[in-house]
Amino acid sequence: MLSRRAFCCALPTASFVAIAIPSVASAATTATDVSDACAAFTSDLQKTVTPESAIDLLKEGHARFAAGAPTKCNMADLVHATEGGQAPFACVIGCIDSRVPVELVFDQQIGDIFTARVAGPVINGDILGSMEFATKVAGAKAIVVLGHSSCGAVKGAVDDVKLGNLTGLLDQIQPAVAATPLTGEKSSKNAPYVDAVASTNVMNSVAALTERSPILKELVDTGALKIVGAMHDVHTGAVTFL
Repeated sequence: MLSRRAFCCALPTASFVAIAIPSVASAATTATDVSDACAAFTSDLQKTVTPESAIDLLKEGHARFAAGAPTKCNMADLVHATEGGQAPFACVIGCIDSRVPVELVFDQQIGDIFTARVAGPVINGDILGSMEFATKVAGAKAIVVLGHSSCGAVKGAVDDVKLGNLTGLLDQIQPAVAATPLTGEKSSKNAPYVDAVASTNVMNSVAALTERSPILKELVDTGALKIVGAMHDVHTGAVTFL
């Protein structure tokens, strides 16, 4: 495993789309601890990260997760190292689903990434404001919108469920339902369709971040920020970048 500093300064931009899952034995060979593998992200270290390498750091972390070889860090040390401030390198907007714990899926530590979680995931004003803070103010270089297979919120939207405040949230997924080609029954029981809607919803959310936030759009247009979508498979644990 490359150190944080070596990764940020030396690794070329990855060109793959889906994560290649190494074997556990292979991961054990490459996951040798180095002195700064668990170093907290500082503002100086954050400045060495590009939008592309921020995505690569997440991909490398996911490969460790998928191989069963996560980084072993002392949480107490990281608590103390970050108590005076934070400089995360990326943000992840994920669903609230308990099967998709963002920091675990990307094998990131205290102080590494901002996370926002909302069913869907959908983009609302609170999410937009949070991402504007995380990027424009705090300096994060990338945003990943992470959806997942078998998503309950997407199933609810497909079935046009009405339930209290959930109704308004599911309404925000309806454009993805309408835009996704249907093969078979329009029902939450149609798993391929549900997952296709979830992917469409992720990309709608990616687009909404710049469509609804001039601040995020300017950062993307100037090359200071990269926004991408990804899907997590709850059956295999694999993340595919869209």
